[in-house]
Amino acid sequence: MKTKETEGQFFSSKKGDKDIKGKFIIGITQLAVILIFAILFIILGIIIYQGREKFSWEFISTFPTDGMTKGGILPAIIGTFILVIVMSIAAVPFGAITAIYLTEYAKENSKFAAAVRFSIRTLAVVPSIIFGLFGLGFFIQFVGAGADKVFNAGELHWGQPNILWASLTMSLLTLPVIIVSVEEALKTIPRELREASLALGATKWQTIKKVVLPGSISGIMTGTILAVSRGAGEVAPILFTGAAYYLATLPGSLSDQFMNLGYHIYIMSTQSSDVEKTMPIQFATTLVLLILTLSLNLVAVIIRSRIRRKAN
Repeated sequence: MKTKETEGQFFSSKKGDKDIKGKFIIGITQLAVILIFAILFIILGIIIYQGREKFSWEFISTFPTDGMTKGGILPAIIGTFILVIVMSIAAVPFGAITAIYLTEYAKENSKFAAAVRFSIRTLAVVPSIIFGLFGLGFFIQFVGAGADKVFNAGELHWGQPNILWASLTMSLLTLPVIIVSVEEALKTIPRELREASLALGATKWQTIKKVVLPGSISGIMTGTILAVSRGAGEVAPILFTGAAYYLATLPGSLSDQFMNLGYHIYIMSTQSSDVEKTMPIQFATTLVLLILTLSLNLVAVIIRSRIRRKAN
C-alpha cells in the first residue's frame, strides 16, 4: 500500500521531469533564436566589411564605366526600384481581389475555389526560372509581338524584353504570397462583425468595404512587404524578360530595358574577367540592394502602422 510520503515523492518526481523537459524546450528555442540572429549578423558583417571600400555617394549616384569596374550603379538602383513598384501595382490589387473572392464569396464546397487554391499552391512551388520562360513566351512573343503587329505595323516595340514584361512576370511569382497573406488576414475578422453589418441592412460589398477590408489592411500590407522582399532579389524571372547587362541611360518608359541590382551582382560574380578585382563592387552592390529592400519594407511598415492607428 502506498503511503502519503511515497505518493508525494511520485508526484514530485513527475513534476521534476516536467520542469526538466520544459527547461530543455525553452533552451532549444532560445538556442535557435540566437543561431538565427548570429547567422544574420555574420552575413551582414561580411557584406558590410567587404563592400565598405566601394560604398560611397559616388557609387550610388553615377553610371558604371571602364567595363563595370569603375563608377557607380545608379541605373541598377533606379531599374530595381521601378521593377518593384510596377510589380506591386500589378500584383497586390489582383492578389487582394482573389483572396476576397476565396474568403467572402466562394462556398466551402466550391470546386472552382478548390481549383483556384490548388493553382495557388502549385504556383508557389514552381521554380522562378520557369516564370522567366513563361514571361518570354507569353508576354514578349505573344502579347508584345501581337501588339506590335496590330498597332505598330510589325515594328519591334513591345515584342522585346522591357521593364513592363519583367514586372508582370515578377508579379506572377509573388502572387501566391500575397493571396495567402491577404486570405489569412481576412479570416481573422470575426464572423459576428459580418453578420451584424448584414443584419443592419448593409450589402455584401458594403460589409467587405466598411468592415472586412479596414480590419485586414495590415495583412494586405504584410503581403506587400513579403512580395517586395522577394521581388527585389529575384534574378531568374528577369533574365529573359527585361534585364540588361549595361545601359548608359535610365529607363525612359515601360518599353525600355533596365539594369537590376540582383542581375548586376550575378553578372559581376560569374561573367567578369577578373572576379577578384570586382569583388568589392559585388559586395557594395549587395549592400545597396539590402538597403533598398529594407527601405521599401520600412515604407510599407510605416504605412501599415498609420493605418492601424487610424483604425483604432
